[in-house]
Amino acid sequence: MKDGFIRVASVSPDIRVCDVAYNKESIKDAIKKEWDEGSSIIVFPELCLTSYTCNDLFFQDILIKEAKHALKEIVEFSSGHKSIIFIGLPWDFKGKLYNVAAVISNGILLGLINKLNLPNYGEFYEARYFNRGFKEPVWVNFFDDVIPMGTNILFECSNVPNLIIAGEICEDLWVPNPPSVEHALAGANILINCSASNDIVGKMSYRDNLISNHSKKLISAYIYANAGEGESTQDLVFGGQGIIAENGKILAKSTRFKNEAVRIEIDVNRLVLERRKQTTFEQGDEDGYFKSEFELEPVELELKRNFDSKPFVPDDMSKRKERCEEILTIQALGLKKRLLHTGAKNVILGISGGLDSTLALLVCAKTFDMLGFDKSGIRAVTMPGFGTTDRTYNNACELPESFGATLEEISIVESIKRHFLDINHDINIKNITYENAQARERTQILMDIANRDNGLVVGTGDLSELVLGWATYNGDHMSMYGVNASIPKTLVRHLVNYYADTTDDKKIANILYDILDTPVSPELLPPENGKIAQKTEDLVGPYELHDFFLYNALRFGFMPSKIYRMAKKAFAGEYESEVILKWLKVFYSRFFSQQFKRSALPDGPKVGSIAISPRGDLRMPSDACKTLWMEDLELIKV
Repeated sequence: MKDGFIRVASVSPDIRVCDVAYNKESIKDAIKKEWDEGSSIIVFPELCLTSYTCNDLFFQDILIKEAKHALKEIVEFSSGHKSIIFIGLPWDFKGKLYNVAAVISNGILLGLINKLNLPNYGEFYEARYFNRGFKEPVWVNFFDDVIPMGTNILFECSNVPNLIIAGEICEDLWVPNPPSVEHALAGANILINCSASNDIVGKMSYRDNLISNHSKKLISAYIYANAGEGESTQDLVFGGQGIIAENGKILAKSTRFKNEAVRIEIDVNRLVLERRKQTTFEQGDEDGYFKSEFELEPVELELKRNFDSKPFVPDDMSKRKERCEEILTIQALGLKKRLLHTGAKNVILGISGGLDSTLALLVCAKTFDMLGFDKSGIRAVTMPGFGTTDRTYNNACELPESFGATLEEISIVESIKRHFLDINHDINIKNITYENAQARERTQILMDIANRDNGLVVGTGDLSELVLGWATYNGDHMSMYGVNASIPKTLVRHLVNYYADTTDDKKIANILYDILDTPVSPELLPPENGKIAQKTEDLVGPYELHDFFLYNALRFGFMPSKIYRMAKKAFAGEYESEVILKWLKVFYSRFFSQQFKRSALPDGPKVGSIAISPRGDLRMPSDACKTLWMEDLELIKV
C-alpha cells in the first residue's frame, strides 16, 4: 500500500451451471490464490455462485437457498484476511429475486450491491427472473446479521486514506447514465463490475473502449470481472475476459476464452491527485449513500506494474505517423499564427547541428509550407565559436540548404574576445562567464538580424532544458516564439528520428541520422582532439531520466520518493539505484533554483499534457524552497 499502490484482481473461476457446491469451492480456491498473490481487492463475475445461465432454474427455491448458505461459508472462510471480495449471486428479498454482488471482508458481509438495469432484449431475459434493484440501501437479514442492500453503498478503507470503492453489475455500465457516475461523484475512486457479458465478433474492442473511456471520464480505476467457460453454451458463449483499467488506460487484461485471474497494482494516490487538479470534476452529494468500512492488510508490494520509461514518446508505433504529424502540426500552427499576426515574412533561428535547432528548422519548414511562403525566408544562422566541432558545423551548414533555407554564417570568436576585454575576463578561465557570454552573443546576433530582415527569432530550447534551467538567461533562454517549449528532449529525438525515417530526401535523412548520433552539447568549451568535450548528459544527467522525473513530478505531483521507486522499476537493468537517486536530487535542486528563468519565458505552443508557461501551466513562485522535497529524498535508503 506504500505510495498508494493497491494490488487488485479480476477472476473468472471454473464453474458449473447450478452446481453451487462446486462453484463455492472453486471461488474459495481462487480467493486463497489471490491472498497468496497479495491481492487486496478481488472481483468475481455476475451470479457466479450459481452461474449466470441458470435461466428458469432461478425459480427453484433450492438453488437460491443453497447460494445463500454457500455465501455464508465463503464469508466465514474470509475471516482473518484483510481483503475485500465481490461475488455475484441471486438474492431473495421480500418474495422478490434480485441480482446482487456480495461484498465480503475479514469474516463480515459488508453489504449487497444490487443490479439496477436488467436487460430484456435479444438473448438476455433477466427481467423474467429478477427485479430491478434500488438505489438507497435497505436492511436485509443474513442469518444472524442484518446488512445493507442497495446500489448506493460506499466501501471506505479505514487504513488507506481516500480509498473508496463502489460497484455496479454488468448492464449497469452499458446504459446512458451508469450508476458508477453517481458513485464517482460521491467519492468512489475504485469501481467494480461483476459481469456476465457474452462474446460475439467485435465485442471485445467495444468493451475495452467502453471501460477505458469510462475510467478516464470518472478519473477512477475500474475492475471488470466477466463470466467465462463453465456457463451454458446453449445459445451463448462467454469469454471470461477480466479487465483492470485506471484513468483511461487498461493496465491488465486476462486471456479471452480462458478462465483465469489477472492482477495488477492500481495507484489510488494518482487518482486522488488527478481529481484534485481537475476542477471540473465536482464532488457530488453523499446523501442517500451508506458508508461501510473495511480494513486492508498493510503490505509493501513488490510492484508487478510497469512504468513507461519514456512517457512522452508514443508507445503505439502503429500510430507513430499520426502522433508525430499531430505534434509537428500544433507547433507549426502556433508559429503560423504569430507570423500572420505580426506580418513578419521571415524567421530567424540559430542552427547548431544539434537536435533542438534541427527540430525547430523542421517546424519552420512545415509552417512555410502551410503559408505558401518561399523557404528562403527561413534565415538559418550558424555561429561557430570556441567549442564548435567540424561534425556539428557541417551538419548546421548542410541541413538548412537542403531545405532551401537561407544560410548565414557569423563567427562569434572575435566579438567574444573583444567582449572579454571589455568586461576584463581572462579568456583562459573557462568558467560560466566564458560559456554564457557566447550564448548571449549568439542571441544578440539573432535579434539584430530579425530587426534587419523584418523577421521573428524562433526559439529552439526544449522542455527538458527549461525545467532544469539548462539555458543561459537572456541567451538561448530568449526568443520571439519558442516552438519547442513544451517538447521534452526524448520527444525531440523521436520527432527528428521520425522525419528521418519518412522523408524521401536521402541527403536530409543522412544528415538527420548523423545529428541523432551526435552527443548532446552546447559546445561552449573547446573540443578535445576535434571531438565534443562538453557533453550535457555527463554534467546534468541523462535526459531520459529527467524526462521521467519531470513527467511524474509535474503531471501528477507525486512525492520524490515515489518517483524514485517508480524509476527503479522503469529503468531496471539500465541504471543503478544510486545513479537514479543522484540525478533525482539534481533534478529537484535545479527545478527549484531555476524557476526565475521559467518565469520570464517567451510564448510557445502547448503540445502535450505538460507545459511550463508562467501564464498558464506552471504558476510557480521563483523563490520557492526545495526543503520538503529534498528531505523526502534524504530518507531513501539505497
